[in-house]
Amino acid sequence: MNKKPVEVEGTTLPFYTYEKDDLIFYEFDASACTPPEPMVNTIRGLSLLKTTSHRLVGIYFHEPFPLYERIPITILHDVKEREDGNFEITFYKEN
Repeated sequence: MNKKPVEVEGTTLPFYTYEKDDLIFYEFDASACTPPEPMVNTIRGLSLLKTTSHRLVGIYFHEPFPLYERIPITILHDVKEREDGNFEITFYKEN
């Protein structure tokens, strides 16, 4: 998988993009950050979700329950606990 850096205005973490299974992914790792940095970067990253084929993947040190209350209701998410104990949350637009 060939991840390329992508500039996201207002973020403090590096974001990367790649394609997989006809979907475009944007990814960032907030697992070493403290609040509010993970939430700020996620909210800014959600602006990348232009179509239902776009996905935003965030890596967090815990499941970010307070974040879920702040995302638009048209944005859904899937949660996966990783082997390293971090959480991988994939955000996407509702069909």
